[in-house]
Amino acid sequence: MEHWWVSNPDAFAAWYGGIVGGGGGALVGLLGGLAGTFAPRGKGRTWIEGGFRLATAVGVLNLIFAVAALAMGQPGGIWQPALFVGLIIGGVSGGLLPTVRKRYDEAERRRLDAETLRGQ
Repeated sequence: MEHWWVSNPDAFAAWYGGIVGGGGGALVGLLGGLAGTFAPRGKGRTWIEGGFRLATAVGVLNLIFAVAALAMGQPGGIWQPALFVGLIIGGVSGGLLPTVRKRYDEAERRRLDAETLRGQ
């Protein structure tokens, strides 16, 4: 079987892992840092949760790509980087999403409690 669109699967693995894995990992890390700053204050919920959902979707798409490439007999240089990117980015962002939601819910609860105390 011929390789999909690459002539050198090892070079593809290095570039894909470096750009998509490294860049995506850095963006998810930045998103986590922003969530840690803004979630306790109740700010930016829509775009931070949306960013985690988007990163999770990108991880799942990478996993689908990796499984399809593996099933079609592509060499490891094509499917392995997508598998690792999908597992790590999808797993980290998908795993953190419930925690981020919980922090925003706690901030909302604190805000409502403070309003109640001010009103009495």
